Amino acid sequence: MADRPPRFRSWTLRSRVMALCGALGFLLAALGVAAVVIASDSNDRIDVLTNKTGPMRTAGQSLDAAFVDQETGVRGFLLSGEEENLAPYERGRAAETQLIDQITRLNTSGDSDASIDADLALVRERAAEWRSAVADPAIAAVRSGGPAAGQAVTGASSTAQFDAVRASVSHLQSDIAIVRNTAVKAAKQTGSTLVALEIIAAAAVIVAGAALMLLLDRLVNRPVLALADQIRAVAAGDYDRDIAGRGAPELLRLAQDVDAMRRKIASELREVQQARAQIEWGNAQLKVQAEELTRSNRDLEQFAYVASHDLQEPLRKVASFCQLLQRRYSGQLDARADQYIAFAVDGADRMQRLINDLLAFSRIGRLTAGFTQVDLDRVLTVVRSQLEERAGPDAEITWAGLPTVRGEEALLTTLFMNLIGNSLKFRRPGIAPKIHVTAERAGDEWHLHVRDNGIGIEAEFADKIFVIFQRLHPRETYDGTGIGLAIVKKIVEYHGGAISLDTEATEGTAFAITLPTPKPDPGTEPGGGSGAREDFVSAVVPEPGAEATSVPDAGSGAGEAPDQRPEAEPR
Repeated sequence: MADRPPRFRSWTLRSRVMALCGALGFLLAALGVAAVVIASDSNDRIDVLTNKTGPMRTAGQSLDAAFVDQETGVRGFLLSGEEENLAPYERGRAAETQLIDQITRLNTSGDSDASIDADLALVRERAAEWRSAVADPAIAAVRSGGPAAGQAVTGASSTAQFDAVRASVSHLQSDIAIVRNTAVKAAKQTGSTLVALEIIAAAAVIVAGAALMLLLDRLVNRPVLALADQIRAVAAGDYDRDIAGRGAPELLRLAQDVDAMRRKIASELREVQQARAQIEWGNAQLKVQAEELTRSNRDLEQFAYVASHDLQEPLRKVASFCQLLQRRYSGQLDARADQYIAFAVDGADRMQRLINDLLAFSRIGRLTAGFTQVDLDRVLTVVRSQLEERAGPDAEITWAGLPTVRGEEALLTTLFMNLIGNSLKFRRPGIAPKIHVTAERAGDEWHLHVRDNGIGIEAEFADKIFVIFQRLHPRETYDGTGIGLAIVKKIVEYHGGAISLDTEATEGTAFAITLPTPKPDPGTEPGGGSGAREDFVSAVVPEPGAEATSVPDAGSGAGEAPDQRPEAEPR
């Protein structure tokens, strides 16, 4: 394509295709016009044969027969003298006049032939001479003197005159035949020319079509296929391959646009690869940090457990001696000394409860009796029984439709003990507390709701209440350690569920708990070994003289749990 003129290379694909189609259309139009002209001429030639020379030939033959009829009628009349034998003569004269007029009219239509006009004039002249010299005198003689008189009028010259008439008619027929043969030859030539033109047109169409296909293949198909091959190579992953177009300006612009898109994709791909490398590096760092955080949390829980456990012995001694001082010297010292001793006893008691709660919090998930089928109806029955004295005669603790779930009965008992215990603690003054627990299934989860008619919790504290050591009320208003709901959340999450404050509740406090439904094949349960159970029981059973923790013995069902709910401001 390098040998093309620069001007042609600047043509658009549409211009090139339009030029090719225009050239082909012009060729076909020229051939069509020529075919129409030749076909029209052929029709004219055929029309001359059909409507002029043919009828003229027939009329010439009929004219000869008309003269023969006239001669026959005159001869019969001369022999018989009867008028009816003169009828052929009369018919022949009428036919003569009609046929001569017809030939004259046909000859004057289109291109007239002078020889035919001359022949017609000669026929008229000789026919008139024969009638004036032979036919009319003989007929008049027969009518006046009979057949013998008529025969006397005719002689040898009459035959010669009639032969001259027929000779002129024969010459007319010859000239008509010449005109007809000329028209036939012209029609055949026109037909041959039309056939040749059709052959040329067919060949031209075939050649032009082949040329158009070759040009389209060169101008469109090959450049497009070459561009498509390059695009497929890029699509296969060779993003560094340059895309170069050739051919029409549209294809060049398309190649440039595709190459620009390739460069953009390659640039973005490099950015994505860099970002992926950074993300992978970040994930590796996060994994390391997560492992370190897990180890740190485990160490922290172990420290809290050990520290709390080790603090119990000296704290029990402090509490015991403070209580001995209070019992033995109460009233014997001044009022300020009694007050100081009371402060010491109260502080030791609160410190013991805090240590027990920390121990309970650290044991969740570490010391376990294993998951079993737990009937929540039975759990709520145990909880209500243990809280009956604290609830008082006017409290209502009800539930309906509670399911059986997989979990640790001791932990689930602590869960409801804390929630219901808090509902009893944070009751509205002068109003009997009402606590209701419901459950409904949603897919693979149980949705539990614990509702009360207490003072409620503001929605803005929905997340804060589950943080350890968070309190919403002064210690003087509501006693507690601020760990209760943190223990509740940890128990729920340990069972694969979630807990949240229902901020749409219009009265009191409502907690929403989700727990997974029991699987047909429970599989491996966390820490279900007998050794773990023995450790769990030994860890939660208090030593002699110590207070019970908020997590009961795994084998006893539930123990007395102190109030451990974070204090909340009224709604």
